[in-house]
Amino acid sequence: MTAAFTATGLCKRYPDFALEDLTLSLAEGEVMGLVGVNGAGKTTLLRLLSGLAAPDAGTLEVLGHRLPEGQVAARREIGLASEDMRLYRSQTLRWHMDLVRAIYPGWDEGYAAMLLKRFDLREGQRLGGYSHGQRVKALLLLCLARRPRLLLLDEPTTGLDPVARAEVLETLAEVLQDERRSVLFSSHNTHDVEQLADRIAFMHQGRLLADAGKEEFLEGWRRVLCTGSPEATLGEWPELARVRSSGSQVEIRVRQWHDELPGRLAATGLAVRHVHPMSLEEIFVTTVRTGAAP
Repeated sequence: MTAAFTATGLCKRYPDFALEDLTLSLAEGEVMGLVGVNGAGKTTLLRLLSGLAAPDAGTLEVLGHRLPEGQVAARREIGLASEDMRLYRSQTLRWHMDLVRAIYPGWDEGYAAMLLKRFDLREGQRLGGYSHGQRVKALLLLCLARRPRLLLLDEPTTGLDPVARAEVLETLAEVLQDERRSVLFSSHNTHDVEQLADRIAFMHQGRLLADAGKEEFLEGWRRVLCTGSPEATLGEWPELARVRSSGSQVEIRVRQWHDELPGRLAATGLAVRHVHPMSLEEIFVTTVRTGAAP
């Protein structure tokens, strides 16, 4: 399967932050959600992939081009939308659309018109009069209408009101149906990631903690509630991420669920009362706190 990008041993160091030894790849046509708290390294990775920053170590290939040597060719087919990108407030959206169309031959004017209507944007209005949500949608329009092969989205729904957020998510869901387009979007909102992504990567403090298919995460993790006294050796079971007791109540976070597990727990003296699936947010929090991976 062709890779949209492949990063191997990637490092980028700043005075107060370092992205360390990151190895990650995205298959062509795949949608990956990059989950992490602020400062986890998500934006740094997107900047490296888009050619806005050069790695200090490791190798990086994007759309068949080795970076940074081939960044000019790669960036023709990369669309990046980041909250720290600035549009010209004194110019209209139409001015920005014409500028992007003149630079990128893949610009789709019909699709841009559809996005204008969907996002309820006025192309003749100066961007200085736009709200934050309107500016986010304008930036997405300029990015999406280019029809890039690799779409990089940095916190695309941050700061949006519920209506604008729903519009953006619906539009992204449509875009992601194109099997030829690869998408990597970062977010600390696990609900957005769970809705859109088919593959998920967890980052924390500049390191990749876990990388797996969404269904693999959701099917492999369980929250098991028991009564009894847990044996000290439970903490050594590889399929268990966390064991926590509160009186006679025991909560176990399982990262590798299998049907024989309740019987094994019962054999240690624990009575299994309930087994619940875990949300992506619960899985992420547990992974960050324990370093557990599926």
